[in-house]
Amino acid sequence: MSQDEQYGAIDIVVGPHTPREVAEDQVGVDETFMDKVRMPEAMRRGVEWSDYIAKMDAAGVEKSLVIATRAGDLRIRHSYEVPYERVAEYCAAHPGRFHGLAGIDPTRGMQGLRDLTQAVEELDFVGAHLYPHWFGLAPDAAQYYPYYAKCCELDIPIMMQVGHCLDYRRDRILNSVGRPFTLEQVAIDFPELRIIGIHMGWPWTEEMIAMSFKHENVFIAGDAYAPKHWPKEFVRYADSWGADKCLFGTDWPVIGPERAVQEVKDLGLRPASQRKLLRDNALRIFDLS
Repeated sequence: MSQDEQYGAIDIVVGPHTPREVAEDQVGVDETFMDKVRMPEAMRRGVEWSDYIAKMDAAGVEKSLVIATRAGDLRIRHSYEVPYERVAEYCAAHPGRFHGLAGIDPTRGMQGLRDLTQAVEELDFVGAHLYPHWFGLAPDAAQYYPYYAKCCELDIPIMMQVGHCLDYRRDRILNSVGRPFTLEQVAIDFPELRIIGIHMGWPWTEEMIAMSFKHENVFIAGDAYAPKHWPKEFVRYADSWGADKCLFGTDWPVIGPERAVQEVKDLGLRPASQRKLLRDNALRIFDLS
């Protein structure tokens, strides 16, 4: 690899998965899910950040965007959150390596908007994150619109899971409400809002590509699935006319950074496309420079 190619990747989708989150039931999944994604036994009780950073270093990942997750109405069983303040502490303990993402919970009304403002203005979070399926509301639901407007005001992007959702817990099955086409009206109503559809919109990846190609403010992230299994349509898009619209993530702890980065390199992308996917697009869209 030439000197110019020695750059650090940026993983834009990282969930806190330390022993604390596992012990406090703040990871949102049960053993059935862990079996389904073939999570190693050694990881199931959590991974300390020091061990995760060692994985980042081995993979050549310079930065990880860590989600202060808000998953569902807390009045409903199995909904959970990872507090903003805790993720801010994680970021402060590892400056330059971690940046926070503020989870969105539309059931919190004005307090949720105040929380988001504080996360950006006081805790230095760089974006927002939304799990539509945990709320049973598609991305174009009116309840999210105040949060989209606040993201525009704060000049931060918002990422959200599009596509289907798995059975995270067998005793609370969630609906898959995030068809990529539901981003259409949001993109039209908020042209200043940078929208990132994570998980590639699978199994409707071509729909997600269509949204990204049509709307200047819509982007797509390859995460949650091992890159060697990425749909060929997404790989082709990332290596050609969509090179400026695609980002890289792992959805840790679902995919490990070492495997993910190596498998991206094995895809055979053109060097410029690979660098945009792994780093440059994230620097621009999240204003990390």
